[in-house]
Amino acid sequence: MNATTDKPLPHSIPEYLDRLRAALAGADPALVQDALYDAEEYLRSELAENPGRSEAEVIAAVAGSYGAPDEVAEIYRDTEVTVQTALRAPPPRPRKSVLGQFFGVAAEPRTYAALFYMLLSLATGIFYFTWVVTGASLSAGLAVLIIGIPFVILFLGSVRVLSLVEGRLIEVMLGERMPRRPLYSGRGKPLFDRIKDMFVDPRTWGTLLYMVLMMPLGILYFTIAVTGLSVSLSLILAPIAMLFGSFGAGFWIDDVNLMSAPWTWPLAVALGIVLLFVTLHIARGVGILHGALAKHLLVKSSQYS
Repeated sequence: MNATTDKPLPHSIPEYLDRLRAALAGADPALVQDALYDAEEYLRSELAENPGRSEAEVIAAVAGSYGAPDEVAEIYRDTEVTVQTALRAPPPRPRKSVLGQFFGVAAEPRTYAALFYMLLSLATGIFYFTWVVTGASLSAGLAVLIIGIPFVILFLGSVRVLSLVEGRLIEVMLGERMPRRPLYSGRGKPLFDRIKDMFVDPRTWGTLLYMVLMMPLGILYFTIAVTGLSVSLSLILAPIAMLFGSFGAGFWIDDVNLMSAPWTWPLAVALGIVLLFVTLHIARGVGILHGALAKHLLVKSSQYS
């Protein structure tokens, strides 16, 4: 990177980060978080390696290699476009007919990734809910003791780590851009101010809310996915099983097999195929909506407003 900007260089790391955040205004909040973390990490490592220099001197020294805030912001924007273009699956061929749009969902890789996320969300939802409820209960119980505050800080820190893990799952499976770096920490601030920022940051409480919501959402997603797949596949496969003599198969209600007559078999297969594709559409919709929910609760905050 070359420092070609006409603006004077920042005199401190917080000022550099504020300028970088301003230069990235309008960019994806996850990208902003990654850029802030990378810049702070690099500048503070350079400062640690040059203990005799001030922050302004270190920034001036690395301006030619790392870049001024405006240059760094431009490179991050360009790199993001390149990376997203390389990682994004080829778009499916546009389908104009209603049937093409209905059955075309099977050709989208994100459909199956979202379906797998729905099945996985039961386990992750229970784990997140248990972690948050247990941590919050212990934090409240230890609040009267001297170890209460360190425990609360450690608990909130662990929740932020889990949010990064969840973010990677969401980005890989649902295609929503999520942070790949921890939250910008403001390590130049006094410890008390950093602790205060953690408590007043809406993202902290948004993350806790997200993890509590994940249990009922996980149960709902898992139930929809399993029910849709099992019923549709049963309708498709039962006539085949009955054709080969397995008359215990079928669709039973009150000891009555609704598929006992052979003429119902084609109807059952057709209904099963339709239900299977409806389930795939639901999975695709859940992937889009849940990705937006996660982006709102785990990433967006007043820090980027």
